[in-house]
Amino acid sequence: MNFFRGVMGGQAAGPQPSGAETIQKLCDRVASSTLLEDRRDAVRALKSLSKKYRMEVGTQAMDHLINILQTDRSDSEILGYALDTLYNIICNDEEEEQDETAQKQADDLGAQFTDQFIQDPEHVTLLLTLLEEFDFHVRWPGVKLLTALLKNQGVQVQGIILVSPMGVSRLMDLLADSREVIRNDGLLLLQQLTKSNAAIQKIVAFENAFERLLDIITEEGSSDGGIVVEDCLLLLLNLLKNNSSNQNFFKEGSYIQRMKPWFEVGDDNSGWSAQKVTNLHLMLQLVRVMVSPVNSPGATASCQKSMYQCGLLQQLCTILMATGVPADILTETINTVSEVIRGSQVNQDYFASVNAPSNPPRPAIVVLLMSMVNERQPFVLRCAVLYCFQCFLYKNQKGQGEIVATLLPSTIDANSISAGQLLCGGLFSADSLSNWCAAVALAHALQDNLTQKEQLLRVQLATSLGKPPVSLLQQCTNILSQGSKVQTRVGLLMLLCTWISNCPIAVTHFLHNQENVPFLTAQISENLGEDERLVQGLCALLLGICIYYNDNSLENYTKEKLKQLIEKRIGKENFVEKLGFITKHELYSRAAQKPQPVFPSPEQMLFDHEFTKLVKELEGVITKAVHKSSEEEKKEEEVKKTLEQHDNIVTQYKELIREQDAQIQELKEQVASMTSQNEQMQNTLTQQLSQIQQHKDQYNILKLKLGKENQSQSNSQGDISQVNGLQTEELTQLREEVEELRKQHTLLQTQLGDKDALINTLRSETAEGSAAGSDNTELLKELEALRSQVQSQSAEINQMKTERQELLRRAEAGSSDAFSSNDGSSDAAKIAEVESRLAAQTTETEKLKEEAKSLSESRVELEQQLASATSTVAILQTEKAKLQTEVQESKKEQDDLLMLLADQDQKIHSLKQRLKDLGETVDDEDDLDARDQTDDDYEEDEDED
Repeated sequence: MNFFRGVMGGQAAGPQPSGAETIQKLCDRVASSTLLEDRRDAVRALKSLSKKYRMEVGTQAMDHLINILQTDRSDSEILGYALDTLYNIICNDEEEEQDETAQKQADDLGAQFTDQFIQDPEHVTLLLTLLEEFDFHVRWPGVKLLTALLKNQGVQVQGIILVSPMGVSRLMDLLADSREVIRNDGLLLLQQLTKSNAAIQKIVAFENAFERLLDIITEEGSSDGGIVVEDCLLLLLNLLKNNSSNQNFFKEGSYIQRMKPWFEVGDDNSGWSAQKVTNLHLMLQLVRVMVSPVNSPGATASCQKSMYQCGLLQQLCTILMATGVPADILTETINTVSEVIRGSQVNQDYFASVNAPSNPPRPAIVVLLMSMVNERQPFVLRCAVLYCFQCFLYKNQKGQGEIVATLLPSTIDANSISAGQLLCGGLFSADSLSNWCAAVALAHALQDNLTQKEQLLRVQLATSLGKPPVSLLQQCTNILSQGSKVQTRVGLLMLLCTWISNCPIAVTHFLHNQENVPFLTAQISENLGEDERLVQGLCALLLGICIYYNDNSLENYTKEKLKQLIEKRIGKENFVEKLGFITKHELYSRAAQKPQPVFPSPEQMLFDHEFTKLVKELEGVITKAVHKSSEEEKKEEEVKKTLEQHDNIVTQYKELIREQDAQIQELKEQVASMTSQNEQMQNTLTQQLSQIQQHKDQYNILKLKLGKENQSQSNSQGDISQVNGLQTEELTQLREEVEELRKQHTLLQTQLGDKDALINTLRSETAEGSAAGSDNTELLKELEALRSQVQSQSAEINQMKTERQELLRRAEAGSSDAFSSNDGSSDAAKIAEVESRLAAQTTETEKLKEEAKSLSESRVELEQQLASATSTVAILQTEKAKLQTEVQESKKEQDDLLMLLADQDQKIHSLKQRLKDLGETVDDEDDLDARDQTDDDYEEDEDED
């Protein structure tokens, strides 16, 4: 310990050791000491020397310090000293007194030690493990050390953390730490971790980062918060910028709605702190990230819709019209509103309805345009207003029409300032920047809108008292010919090119002025300075548009004559060279990059983003049009006509195909309906088949039961059957025949009742005089059939009686033989039993006799009823003669009925045929009648059982 007192304490006698020697001794003590206290003191001493002797400590002690982190995990104090020491030798904190050379050397030293530390990826993994320690003296220096590593070698450290298990999750836990200093440094760590790494950004987002960051912003006071809010916003920008996956997750998680309270500013906007301005600036940037034009159109439109629905757009417009807002915040708010409404019809309509809180109220668009054409306003603010106006008109034909309408004579209101008046005032003011901005704004009101290009031709301007008004188109060309500033002429030429492109009527109006074409050719053919070459290129573009979109309505300026003029006055090659100078201009390339006009100075404000698209589209076709001969143009016109004819033929075929598609659709619907009907009928048929199968199963069960009963009865009566010689099967047959007779008797009674009902029907029909003759003939036939059936039934009954008597005779003979042969061997009990069974058999036979007698009586009654029916028929036949005349009158009606029946039969036959075609089994009427008869017989058998 005396050694450390000499190092850390007072001066010792003798020569003092150098810093490198001291560090070497301390490193040896760290490596060789067995006591934890000695190692801890040595590491503490290294920490105190690490800032002054950064090179020496880093070179000699880094390996020992890393070894301490691996071996002395149980002592948080020594871990904290080691981490602080590593941080001091790796961190590149800027010192105010350092010059650039010293700072560069320090940065190189930090990068060198960082490379040495991350050479083994396990060192970074070890550091991530130490961050799980809750002890403040370990966690806080670990966070700072990892942040320094990411600052020096971000890409390499990001790759190690990305492949480390739960690496990002461990870092996300820092945001939940209750100690603010660790949470705040954790924010800085995550900022460095998420820079330019989409994979880590996604993992952080799905680790619930949005929810935690928004909660921290709310807790810290939103825009009124301190540096912590700024750090949260910077981390959110890292997560969302150029990351469509996180943007979609942010929108789907309803986090856009939570941004609205950030922009709630009060009426008193004086005294904004610098931190509040910074915070609100970052918040506005965060909104712009979600609706940036570089995002996919679908994602941008979805975010724009959410911002309108939750009221965020309304809140931004409130800031836009508020007083006392700092200029940079107002400028950024205008840019943010621009991108929120760009291409969204709903948002554009809302913005058009916003009024400034003035007296009288003025539309926000008018107030903004007043700032744009006011040369006293800041340059960046005027650029922002122009961008807002462009976004308002982007893909908004309704808004374009409203702006152009304010220039038309019928809508001008002398008591109020309109957007059209402000644009015209800016177009012809003495300020060249106002001229350029107004020309570009008016060009956007005409972009891709043929109707408004034609409407703007009606605008008339009063230049001075006593002179007739001139058109807006003519006034623009007059200013061009006066030789104003380059910026003014470039703006007017861009307006004219946008105006007359793809509008033959505007081309005709432009060429109608005899001075325009000579002026353009003179401008193009002259050899002017470098600044004037851009104007020459735009004049060549304007003249080329007059050729390409010329409808040859003016005889002096047809396509062919204009090309001849170019060839004589300018030269085709010279013309194409001047035209190509536009795209070679440096400012052209800058304007083509993004829609927002961003220029370092007003003098460099020459090109508009949408105009660069127009130049790119027209340069090639104008070059071809100038080089084409008249014969080639004729051929092209013929090809165009042929193509138009082709298109007409194709259109006709398309209409025919549409009709056929409609017919096919109708047929498909019919097939679908018939298929459903078929399925319904098939289901019905299946149900009927299942019912029939159930009846069959019940019939089989009853049959089996009856067989078992007969078998048991035959077993019990086996002795007596052997005795009397009468077989059980014959008795069973006899019973079945009697039952059959009984059924036939019932059937005859039913038929007789049906005939009585038919007779009554015939009587009523006879009284009414309808169809008596045909029914009487059928009735006679049915009566004859009934009479023959009754006679056959009587013969069957007589036959059954004869068979029954024969069976009785055989039974009596068998019983006498049995008694005579077995008289000596049978006992009294057996004889008594046989006699009782024989008596029962005799009783049953008597019952059968009585039933046969009743059947014969029923037959006599049926014969009597048949006789009465015959007499009735005779009476009806006599009445028939009297009604012949009435029958003839009703015959015509019967023929009509027969025709209807024939049609009905035909329909039934077609339906059956269709069912057969669909694969269904269809029974004929005879089969159905037979099946119904079978089912009726089966039901009667079941009832009797």
